[in-house]
Amino acid sequence: MGRKAGGLYINPKKFGGVVKPFMVEMVAFLNCLALNKQSDDKCMRQKELLVTCSQVQKGRPKNAAKTINYHLQRLGRDKFH
Repeated sequence: MGRKAGGLYINPKKFGGVVKPFMVEMVAFLNCLALNKQSDDKCMRQKELLVTCSQVQKGRPKNAAKTINYHLQRLGRDKFH
């Protein structure tokens, strides 16, 4: 099912397949913490991978044309003019 924002129908399934930048590293780190009773001394490798991946993603500009908020704002502007 979709959601309505005013008179606009939004299909959430369309945006569900968006790639998560460092999900694998985050899950690996959280699993390591869970296995080692929240001791991050034993999870240094996973922590370094997560930090490295997040720093790489920080430098990339976000493509505003692909976000749902961009399209909602664009459609909202056209509606009132």
